[in-house]
Amino acid sequence: MTMKYNKRLFTGYDKKLKSRADELRKNMTQQEWNLWYFYLRNHRLKWYRQRIIDRFIVDFYCHAAKLVIEIDGKQHYTDQGIVYDTERTQVLQGYGLKVLRYTNQQVVDNFQDVCWDIERNLQQ
Repeated sequence: MTMKYNKRLFTGYDKKLKSRADELRKNMTQQEWNLWYFYLRNHRLKWYRQRIIDRFIVDFYCHAAKLVIEIDGKQHYTDQGIVYDTERTQVLQGYGLKVLRYTNQQVVDNFQDVCWDIERNLQQ
């Protein structure tokens, strides 16, 4: 059964996730760290890292662009990870957000291409 969500921007969050989001912010993966410090932190648009939206913590979020960026490690490619990410993406899209996904390896091997792809999506 597919759930429908209002196309609105979610402004609240699950307070129970705050300590986990704080922990993730302090312990970013190397790929998240690189994307944050070498690109998003000083971007012309305001970005948030490890942001709570609904019942999820997204890696990066830009309110102005309604854009979410996820950097995926191996756990995202298990059967369970694929099902979870599919549901998560549907929920986020239900709020009118666009979700971009990159693998850890893409960030390592093609950092500039990842940044260009983000910029292309910001222009749309």
